[in-house]
Amino acid sequence: MKYGFDNEKYLKIQSEHIKERIAQFGNKLYLELGGKLFDDHHASRVLPGFQPDSKLRMLSQLKDHAEIVIVISALDIEKNKVRQDLGITYDMDVLRLREEFMKRGFLVSSVVITHYNGQISADAFRQRLERLGITTYYHYTIEGYPTNVGLIASDQGFGHNDYIETTRPLVIVTAPGPGSGKMAVCLSQLYNEHKRGIEAGYAKFETFPVWSLPLKHPVNIAYEAATADLNDVNMIDPFHLEAYGKTAINYNRDIEIFPVLNALFEGIYGTNPYKSPTDMGVNMVGFCISDDEVCCEASKNEIIRRYYTALNALAQGEGNDSEVNKIALLFKQAKIDPNYRRAIPAAKERAKRSGKNCSAIELADGTIITAESGELLGPSAALILNAIKHLAGIDHDVKLIPQAMIEPIQHTKTHYLRSLNPRLHTDEVLVALSVLSTRDENCRRALEKLPELYGCQMHSTVMLGEVDRKIFKKLGVGLTCDPKSKKAAPVDAVE
Repeated sequence: MKYGFDNEKYLKIQSEHIKERIAQFGNKLYLELGGKLFDDHHASRVLPGFQPDSKLRMLSQLKDHAEIVIVISALDIEKNKVRQDLGITYDMDVLRLREEFMKRGFLVSSVVITHYNGQISADAFRQRLERLGITTYYHYTIEGYPTNVGLIASDQGFGHNDYIETTRPLVIVTAPGPGSGKMAVCLSQLYNEHKRGIEAGYAKFETFPVWSLPLKHPVNIAYEAATADLNDVNMIDPFHLEAYGKTAINYNRDIEIFPVLNALFEGIYGTNPYKSPTDMGVNMVGFCISDDEVCCEASKNEIIRRYYTALNALAQGEGNDSEVNKIALLFKQAKIDPNYRRAIPAAKERAKRSGKNCSAIELADGTIITAESGELLGPSAALILNAIKHLAGIDHDVKLIPQAMIEPIQHTKTHYLRSLNPRLHTDEVLVALSVLSTRDENCRRALEKLPELYGCQMHSTVMLGEVDRKIFKKLGVGLTCDPKSKKAAPVDAVE
């Protein structure tokens, strides 16, 4: 995998910058944390070298001075909103986040339930949290938020919310997902701290869009593709341009809300310390790109990956046309089409020749490996074997897993587990290979090459089942699939 991002530099300069911002506000800062903290795979895909837990590792350098407040919306509790990447509801993710933070030595001081308006489900969740010994607060729905500044910055607005007790200079405000009310919690605390004679500050920590990169840089376009369902649009920050005469990139929601934030700051403090929404951010990621060409290529691949993800969701009745169409328009901005991702035309060409479901992967050195569906293996399982054999220098004609071993596994799948699909999935192939590796040198050498698939790009001409998707995700392989299911096949039989 080619690297384009200096992760160690990021850990150093990002933590230093946050320390500077804490000092700027008299040693009390509310830091709104956007994006994923433990598993930011989007950042690691578009900035090769960025580790998925980099933000957490960076904040770990500040943990002795920090505490964490987790925010969840009562509206999300009520509708059982699910975090799609993990398949768990937001309320369950609050508990997961708290446990993960605490395992890493962070103080998680409380949970805040926002948009509260007497919801029974929110009351039940609060009771559950309190039984676990977790301090919980309510922040209420404010009529006219965020434009009714007079009401918001008053005792009937922010002043009506529960005051969150905090003890450390840095208060990190995070949530399971967007729309939870993190910013409102921070601003509410500023109001209530001010009433108590404490002059606290506020800052945002979001990785994307990268304010120091050009508007049409592929990294920033990839962010638009990633948030196509939210209809986020990257824009030049007009407030920053007017104040400093310099171009900085932000996105529509922050720019649209800034006049309101400005009025809120003035309502609380009498003045706003920030002249633009970009000023509010502390993100230093743009200064840690070590190879722009590598990041551009990775970002273009990510735009295409997002496009196929949206197509797959639409085919399964879960997406919408507007998301697909928006990402298709981003192709023009990035000056690409799906064939830019070299595995796509390779897989389709083999499928055209064979008439079967096929797959292809581009390895780190640019080599393209392909595979097709057979009697024993699906195209994704066959592809893994072909790829690691190539990386290990094993002749393509060598059969790593003998047919005599595959057939009993197929018998168990179809006769005992009642699967209609006898072909082996990727996990079954890897288990078989692991068993054989104790006495077969080729199998051992091939298995040792699995880490070299990290960061490689793969395409399948048929939608893969959940098992195969998870395996490729764990291997760090970027996956796209044509929006086609195997005809007349139940879910567990899809390749």
